[in-house]
Amino acid sequence: MIKRALISVYRKDGITEFAKILSGSGIEIISTGGTYNLLKENNINVRSAEEITGFPEILNGRVKTLHPNIFAGILSDRDNPDHIREIAEKGIKEIDLVIVNLYPFEETIAKENITDTEAIEQIDIGGVSLIRAAAKNFRHVNVLTDVDQYDEYIELFKITGNNIPNEYSRKLAGKAFSATSRYDKNISDYFTGHDFVNSGIQIDFPETGNYKTEPLRYGENPHQKAVLIKEDFENKFEVLHGKELSYNNILDLDAAYNLICEFEKSDPFCAIIKHGNPCGAATASDLNTAYNLAYSTDTLSPFGGIIITNRKIDFKTSLDIDKLFSEIVIAPEFDEEALTLLKKKKNRRLIRFIFSKEKYEYRKVTGGVLYQEKNNYETLTEELKVVTKKNPSEEEIKDLLFAFKIAKHTKSNAVVFVKCGRTLAIGGGQPSRIDSTKIAIMKAQNFGHDLKGSSAASDAFFPFADGLTEIAKAGAGSVIQPGGSVRDDEVIKSADENNISMIFTGIRHFKH
Repeated sequence: MIKRALISVYRKDGITEFAKILSGSGIEIISTGGTYNLLKENNINVRSAEEITGFPEILNGRVKTLHPNIFAGILSDRDNPDHIREIAEKGIKEIDLVIVNLYPFEETIAKENITDTEAIEQIDIGGVSLIRAAAKNFRHVNVLTDVDQYDEYIELFKITGNNIPNEYSRKLAGKAFSATSRYDKNISDYFTGHDFVNSGIQIDFPETGNYKTEPLRYGENPHQKAVLIKEDFENKFEVLHGKELSYNNILDLDAAYNLICEFEKSDPFCAIIKHGNPCGAATASDLNTAYNLAYSTDTLSPFGGIIITNRKIDFKTSLDIDKLFSEIVIAPEFDEEALTLLKKKKNRRLIRFIFSKEKYEYRKVTGGVLYQEKNNYETLTEELKVVTKKNPSEEEIKDLLFAFKIAKHTKSNAVVFVKCGRTLAIGGGQPSRIDSTKIAIMKAQNFGHDLKGSSAASDAFFPFADGLTEIAKAGAGSVIQPGGSVRDDEVIKSADENNISMIFTGIRHFKH
């Protein structure tokens, strides 16, 4: 039975509604700082942590809950008579529910030019301590660490009449320790460096205890055994429907996820992935249009592929998606009607995801492990260098940057044609850039796409002018590429002779 709750959250979305339900059920609420003020402003009956501890917040909020009146209330074992007697003697009341989410350390260090001082101030001490204390005492205390848990918890709270099952509390504790483990790992990574300066690489591999393993039916092929080693996989992806993910599904899921993270804040965007490569992508004013434009790039390859969007899938879009056989549909959210429709195909996996860029990646090779920073580089407009006599238009620059993002997530050698925010042709994974170029042009012809006036991207420089000449012959009016070839002058000359504009980025995007 929940009688007292402590709420101390950095992310405050949903907490007012949550606290109103608790307060309306007669639960006493204790809170701190900004959370306390927010609840007070919304006329919620709440007591400050200072009132409980008899001590004010000090050191600019670094110390506010670290006090026996708080932690003894959380950690007391209700089945231990000595604990009950001791807290009674000291006038300490039990705390049965702890709701905490932590300072945004990971988001802070992901920003450019962050100083140690700024990073250190986002290391949560009291919050982590509260979470660990509540999770340790899960037999008597519930702990919530994410806003996404609120709705399910309240539903169970109402169904059980404020009698949360111990099995559920144990599950919450597991998620809580996963959250603090990930949090500590990010801090550890920051301090131990993963230092890539010169050749002095320091690698601090996480303890194996941070991982869970899940056997897969088989690996890339049926005769290969496989297992998924999870770090925070379940925090990023939630399977809503369909049979278990296969080894190849997970590889495609990863490729799709890395691509969608490029378009988190863009207009409605959809991409279709097949064998790790995009076979169509588009932005539009609405998701349904974006999906259909992405699909029309190549209407053969998407069969059995993965569809991913950066917006909630609405019912109208789900009607068109349902017409195509796809292995997986991935979105940040689904409308209820869309989810009902898409669930009718039992073998189609439906996955909900959250945006979260990782900083490092590993790859096993024979005799060792490769370890590198992830390719999170975003090319900005101000970094572009026009190297031709002709300048690209504003619309062409938008298309060039879009095409360059798609090329970044296409196996090398990659060449991508784009017009009006949608792909017209994609070529990649070939031993030579000219082959990828010819394949892209051939595909455009096969699916009836006119490349006249399109914008083309290459993930790496053109070693010879022949690839650029083919792109010009196909009708493209502008090109984006890293530059850096010993024959750059020849390539630029070919662009000028064909009256097309060309931009150098200085950044290569090989994907092997």
